[in-house]
Amino acid sequence: MKQTLSQYQFTILLYSYRVVLLLAILMSVHPVFSQDNSARYVVRQVKTPVEVDANWNKPVWQDIEPIALEYYMGDKPQHIPRVQAKLTYDEQNLYVIWKVDDQYVRAVAENHQGPVFRDSCVEFFFIPDNLGGLEYFNLEMNCGGTMLFHHQEYQNPKKINITEEDISQMKVAHSLPRLIPEEIKEKTTWYLEYAIPFKILKNYYQLETPQSGAMWRANFYKCADRTSHPHWLTWALVDNPKPNFHLPQFFGSLVFE
Repeated sequence: MKQTLSQYQFTILLYSYRVVLLLAILMSVHPVFSQDNSARYVVRQVKTPVEVDANWNKPVWQDIEPIALEYYMGDKPQHIPRVQAKLTYDEQNLYVIWKVDDQYVRAVAENHQGPVFRDSCVEFFFIPDNLGGLEYFNLEMNCGGTMLFHHQEYQNPKKINITEEDISQMKVAHSLPRLIPEEIKEKTTWYLEYAIPFKILKNYYQLETPQSGAMWRANFYKCADRTSHPHWLTWALVDNPKPNFHLPQFFGSLVFE
């Protein structure tokens, strides 16, 4: 006997097909849906503003665990610095501090929005939510405190510079001079600390100030493209044959406590 589908069965099959199709589209278009990165960091809240002075050992950072950059991109570099970062936040700012046990250190970028990634540089890329969006910020800063700060969309060549007015509202401190034209070949530990006001991010993104339980997507990087010992290090693993930090599908998670 030939069987036919009832209207109810047909509706269920059609609905299932649409769900599968939607998931396939999300996985191909939205980077957050395409990867399951286990890198996770808890961002603890503080009640009072943090003094930004590049002091890794001050009390506010003592009980906060660091992030460590343990992966590299491309061929294994000859020089792999030890790179750590810590984060905390209050109602106004996100605070980031870096400690880099380095060598072959250089800083020649003179102005903000210049090619700081060619210098001894640390980078913080982030999406200020966990909604599967394609927009992200990339904050790249060399050891002298000069930064490249953009807001952009995944695989879109257009970039929006964070304005000089907004950059001027950030507090930045660094342990090394602003310019290091002659590479420091000796082993050198340097520190970098900055505060990112949430209010300036809101000029570029529909951001909700993070509360306990909020989640962002992010990755942390170290590079030195034009030094004598270039390298490209990451916190969350980036599965790509060539160095490329602009791959938000590999971002890890920041969980606000």
